[in-house]
Amino acid sequence: MSLQMKLVAITLDCPDPPALAAFYQQATGLEPHPKSDADFAGLNGEHGLFIGFQRVDDYRAPRWPEQTVPQQLHLCFDVVDLDEAEARLLELGAGKPEHQPHDAARARVLTDPVGHPFCICLG
Repeated sequence: MSLQMKLVAITLDCPDPPALAAFYQQATGLEPHPKSDADFAGLNGEHGLFIGFQRVDDYRAPRWPEQTVPQQLHLCFDVVDLDEAEARLLELGAGKPEHQPHDAARARVLTDPVGHPFCICLG
């Protein structure tokens, strides 16, 4: 008998949960969770998926692609226009590492404001 599991939540460590939730809310359009606070904030996603952001004292940002502080997590998002999505995400506070392992016409690696790497890919 196989175990049946459904992914319902992803939580990211960060120094300022409301600020990181705001970045992802602006980037994705997901709705803020009404019980978000300074220690734990969340966004309600499609099909019941919840993205959480929890305060961690002495947070250390991942060093991508280096592994001195491992990336911990890597999210991927489909987009319609890579250039437009990249420009908007950079305006919102994302970073763009120099190292880009993919064909830039198909996918790009960015980092959120606290260093978590994520990809934007042509969907």
